[in-house]
Amino acid sequence: MKKLIGILVLALVPVFPANAAPIYAFPVADCKSSYGKYHHDYPATDIQAKLGCAFVAPINGVVEDVNSKDIWSGKTNLGKDRGGLSVSIIGEDGVRYYGSHLSRIEPGIAPGVVVVVGQKLGEVGATGSARGTKPHLHFGISYPTKPGDWEIRRGVLYPWRFLDAWKVGKDLSPVKAVAKAKAKAGK
Repeated sequence: MKKLIGILVLALVPVFPANAAPIYAFPVADCKSSYGKYHHDYPATDIQAKLGCAFVAPINGVVEDVNSKDIWSGKTNLGKDRGGLSVSIIGEDGVRYYGSHLSRIEPGIAPGVVVVVGQKLGEVGATGSARGTKPHLHFGISYPTKPGDWEIRRGVLYPWRFLDAWKVGKDLSPVKAVAKAKAKAGK
């Protein structure tokens, strides 16, 4: 009987292979990139990288918003247009991840499309209000709201500690931090 209980206990212990795929990925792949621990008037970060570097899904998820036309104008400077070409996904963890100022969006990336961690969504650029600046990826982490909610999707928490972890292959989840930001906002 003792031997049988030991076998049952062993059967319940999950075994993960050492080479299991990560849950999270750094959102710029196969290029040298850098980012500072600052951003102007709201929580987000700009990841500096060469024009055309891959913007990838930081987690498995579903594409929520795609802005495939750069209609930003310095004359109107509308907040909803500042991101230029952009993609947001709702991760399998329930968090929204947003990348903007893209130079292009990958064919087939559209609302409702399922994406996997590391899948290319677009390429780093300088569209929208980033015209005339060095290419970069504006990266925001937020809670889901209604599609098109540009004020929330651009970022509600500073992502640096998550980016630092993902860059070295660690799976640090922003779920608790996003829930805290949502509660603080009264949502």
